[in-house]
Amino acid sequence: MLMRTDPFREFDRLTQQLLGTTGTWSRPSAVPMDAYRNGDEYVIALDLPGVTPDAIEIDVERNMLTVKAERRPLVKADDVQMELSERPLGVFSRQLVLADTLDTERISADYDAGVLTLRIPIAERAKPRKITIGEGSARKQLSS
Repeated sequence: MLMRTDPFREFDRLTQQLLGTTGTWSRPSAVPMDAYRNGDEYVIALDLPGVTPDAIEIDVERNMLTVKAERRPLVKADDVQMELSERPLGVFSRQLVLADTLDTERISADYDAGVLTLRIPIAERAKPRKITIGEGSARKQLSS
């Protein structure tokens, strides 16, 4: 039901970690995620530790789901000197192509303990259903 849009994103993420570069709005860093089906919905969990909810954008255009977040530096007083900074700052993003069988009108989002969880229901038209068979031959012939 979900497709990755960029096969080189993981390579970019590793390169950014090795070089110590941060994401920008024009070139965001990758967001790690898990995706699974739970009954009649798909669940996507994205790791965004240290990001405030107001710094997260979730957009859906047609079947393209985009999640962008920005981890900003902590507010520092003038007398604070940074000794070690390993947590990446900057912009993080993930794009997913959603299948037509998912209901993009009813996506819900929750953010708890640094994990953004999106729940996407499966569209009613995509759920299995039984077709009843009519009895008798009630065919009509069309005349011109």
